[in-house]
Amino acid sequence: MAAGAALYYHTAAGKASLEAVAPSSPSLALRPSQSKVLCISSSRWWMRRRWEGKASSVSSRARARTSARPALFSPVAMDWQECTTELEVDVPCSVAYQCYSERETIPQWMPFISSVKVLEDKPDLSRWTLKYEVLGRDVEFSWLARNMTPIKNQKIHWRSLEGLRNRGAVRFFPKSSSSCRVQLTVAYEVPEILAPVASALKPFLESLLLKGLERFATFAKERNSKIPQA
Repeated sequence: MAAGAALYYHTAAGKASLEAVAPSSPSLALRPSQSKVLCISSSRWWMRRRWEGKASSVSSRARARTSARPALFSPVAMDWQECTTELEVDVPCSVAYQCYSERETIPQWMPFISSVKVLEDKPDLSRWTLKYEVLGRDVEFSWLARNMTPIKNQKIHWRSLEGLRNRGAVRFFPKSSSSCRVQLTVAYEVPEILAPVASALKPFLESLLLKGLERFATFAKERNSKIPQA
């Protein structure tokens, strides 16, 4: 084919025709819709660059739309915090263990727990409700917890199954025949509403847990005083 020629296919006529065009002729541009360029000799490089440019433009627009599209299913990963406090209690390990095992009495001495209800048909499960003013915010959370297999007079531990995500353990260490050390550890996922004050949340909760253990010590001593001494 001559250097200045182009082959066109005319859909209306149903045949191909060879036309001579000057290198600078406007005919090198795409013809109207009734004609389709099958091949071009001297202008092949120009046509390839034109289509590559269109493809690049479409690809760029697609990438822009993709980057602008919001992530619909990107979960928000919240931080976990762990608090530990302990206190010496003037009762034997067996008494402290028994008092802490009675979960429905916990609201009597733990300041931020408003209710605990043990499920009648599944005594290892219990529903908890927390209501308290936390760093100037009134909060209320609930969860279903499962007590894991305990070690008598040594350890009680649990984890939540639904609701506020948390887990923890209470350990009892004998100090003497009439006293023990109670260690309470609670780990929890920082609720989104409290994320802005997460740095202050841990020391705040640790102070509440210690206050709870101090009230627990009084509760356990009163209970122990009612136990007949051998």
